Amino acid sequence: MLLNLLESFPKIARDIKSRRKSKEINRAKALEFGYEYFDGNRNQGYGGYKYDGRWVKIAKNLKKIYKLKDNSKILDIGCAKGYLLFDLLNLNPKFQVYGLEISEYAINNSDNSIKSRIIKGNCKELPFKDNYFDLTLSINTVHNLELEECKNAIAEIQRVSKGKSFIQVDAYRNDSDLEVFKDWMLTAKTYLKPEQWLDLFNEVGYTGDYYWTILESDGSVV
Repeated sequence: MLLNLLESFPKIARDIKSRRKSKEINRAKALEFGYEYFDGNRNQGYGGYKYDGRWVKIAKNLKKIYKLKDNSKILDIGCAKGYLLFDLLNLNPKFQVYGLEISEYAINNSDNSIKSRIIKGNCKELPFKDNYFDLTLSINTVHNLELEECKNAIAEIQRVSKGKSFIQVDAYRNDSDLEVFKDWMLTAKTYLKPEQWLDLFNEVGYTGDYYWTILESDGSVV
């Protein structure tokens, strides 16, 4: 089902023109997923990824939408510094939260209360048993893989979930969207039109919820 889980996120101005400068150098730095990507300048990534409470409402919505309760097992794939895990635990300390993150820098800079819950790894192969999680999340992560690896990752999300999952991916509707996206994008390797993503989900047997990140020409998100 189409679900705009990040609807409550603050509206962030994206200076697409500025990011065009030294694009390939910036992209190479971003793909290291180190300091530059998370805490360097905006042209190389987040421009400083700090805790600001933006995940609090998301955590509350997840609890309500997916009927999470004591001992629910939740996996956040590509959890970065683990802010969503942190807010989920604050919401209910009895949640069993886990994160998977490829960046050692992000893990090292996560809060001490959740650091031990984050596993370093790649989502194309998840180190968990079938149907292990009550909810599996992958927000703007699987599109950072090449197409076939992206398919593997989505199939893995389906495998470890008990039927409840959410994926958000980069998408575009037309050539104009695609041009804007390519000017802004740093890490995505697979980006498709929404209908093509739906075909891919069907191909790999994904039955969970989903949404798209689509950029307008002014840098805003649809």
